[in-house]
Amino acid sequence: MTETIAAGPAQGEVPQEQAAAAADLRRTGIHPDFWYPVAVSASVRTKKTYPALFAGERIALYRGESGTVYALEDRCAHRQVPLSMGVVEGDVLRCCYHAWAYRGNGRISQIPYLPKGVSRPPRGVRAYPVREAYGLVFVFPGDPEKAPTAAFPELPEFDSARHKTMTFSRTVKCHYSFMHENLLDMNHQFLHRGILGKIQPKLLGYDAGPRSVEARYLFTHAGGKKNRGANLLAAEGIGGSKSPDVITIKTGYPYQTLQLVPENAELPAFSLWVAYVPGDAEQRTNHVYGLLMIEKPPIPGALHLAWPFIRRFTERVFAEDRMAVEAEQRAWDEQGEDWNREVFPLILDVRDVLRSNGVPIRSGSALCGAASFCGAAGRGCRLR
Repeated sequence: MTETIAAGPAQGEVPQEQAAAAADLRRTGIHPDFWYPVAVSASVRTKKTYPALFAGERIALYRGESGTVYALEDRCAHRQVPLSMGVVEGDVLRCCYHAWAYRGNGRISQIPYLPKGVSRPPRGVRAYPVREAYGLVFVFPGDPEKAPTAAFPELPEFDSARHKTMTFSRTVKCHYSFMHENLLDMNHQFLHRGILGKIQPKLLGYDAGPRSVEARYLFTHAGGKKNRGANLLAAEGIGGSKSPDVITIKTGYPYQTLQLVPENAELPAFSLWVAYVPGDAEQRTNHVYGLLMIEKPPIPGALHLAWPFIRRFTERVFAEDRMAVEAEQRAWDEQGEDWNREVFPLILDVRDVLRSNGVPIRSGSALCGAASFCGAAGRGCRLR
């Protein structure tokens, strides 16, 4: 059941005993039973391999001659050499070491030097379900049986002729939860004062449920110089709307969205969809995949001319945010635990969502990346 919370005065600090009772969010891993982008489609070229990561799991992507993208566990079942170092032949991936060949389903198709009459190993390596959409390659790193029915991101603005999309792909050295908090907590606009001037965000209210938190902010400019790209992204700059900028931000586990919808508009003036994909096994780094979909103004070609200014503006804002969240991660690393004294109810609620929907991060080495989630004796984890 969703609970609606009206914006009000900030509450006091969480009691120490309550904070101690809650599990440290930074030790919570992202749940693998979702579709996650692990590469930009253009990076996975025909008949080429591409090394990807998900929470310590090394994944070898390759695009076969047919154009189909496949995802295999990035190790040869023979000597554990990364398959991403291999050669693509048709729709088969051949290991660079002893030329063992694998089909897209992970099965061994050939061992060239195997004597006649000697049977091949019955299985090869783990294959991941793959979907290519929105200019990104998605894999399903969890239980493959859940992949066909798992919800896939729906982005109508991406396919709309009225919108143009800007793609982001950046690595940030922090736990993914810091990213969710950063975007949802718009009280940090002081950080961007050199770009945005004096921005006053007002929380109008928010909705919280078991799997999501959605907040609505009203933004007013109180003075100071504002970046040209920021003006172009405002409702007035894109669509000519004179209405205030009301932005809706949502963490709908495990993704995050941000939208600016002018009054009486059917589609957002701009819409951001973003996924934070952990790279290392301890999940202290994440790769950010973002799609910023911007509505085209009535004047033909205007958005094309504005594109470089919008790109520079977003990159500058992202750089400042990255500086802040990476500093938060360094503090956590130095302290060995979460010493944050959070007072904003909205952020306390999103932490609960991330914590309750995540999975424990397993310590120590694993036989393969998938063992982080399925255990040493789990499905598909041992050498086959």
